[in-house]
Amino acid sequence: MRKPLLAALALVMFVSACGAVRESRLNPFNWFKRSETVAVDPVTQKPEDPRPLAQQIIDLKVEPAPGGAIIRATALPPTQGWWDAELVKRGDDQNGARIYDFRMSAPKTQAGVSTPRSRQITAAVFLTTRQLQEITSITVQAATNGMTSRR
Repeated sequence: MRKPLLAALALVMFVSACGAVRESRLNPFNWFKRSETVAVDPVTQKPEDPRPLAQQIIDLKVEPAPGGAIIRATALPPTQGWWDAELVKRGDDQNGARIYDFRMSAPKTQAGVSTPRSRQITAAVFLTTRQLQEITSITVQAATNGMTSRR
């Protein structure tokens, strides 16, 4: 009777320790919090990429993945037909802040407006665990707004 009781007690203590890992920085789901809208940081120099900035960022997510995280941003262009979307890193990281520009190519012909949901376009970039160790915030910028996700 004594051995099953000790085993049950050890199991209860082991399971209760799992709560500490849930809130620790070791858990990849705690790496970045929810994103928030921020003011646009104007580009002071001419970008090397000729594609225009997206008009508006509507969603930013940092999702854990094996070996790092996927930064996924969704933009809302003014019309349908925009293509070749990409998150382009802007300069070097400063004080742990990484900034991306959401750039995409305009439609070749005149395009309709339709619903906002049908115009959404998504771009993503993968960051390794080593890259994430030095980053405390990730910002994706558009022409009219930007969104930031912080640790």
